Amino acid sequence: MPKFLHSMIRVTDPDATIAFLNLIGLEEVRRFDSEQGRFTLIFMAPR
Repeated sequence: MPKFLHSMIRVTDPDATIAFLNLIGLEEVRRFDSEQGRFTLIFMAPR
């Protein structure tokens, strides 16, 4: 069986995206904000 290792998507509304991903069984496990404030990395994982 294949495994989904990782992926990156760019979104304009992180809160709405996280709410959708929660519905399909993923939860936020870690968040990293860049020092310059240019981006935020949000790590999601299966529950």
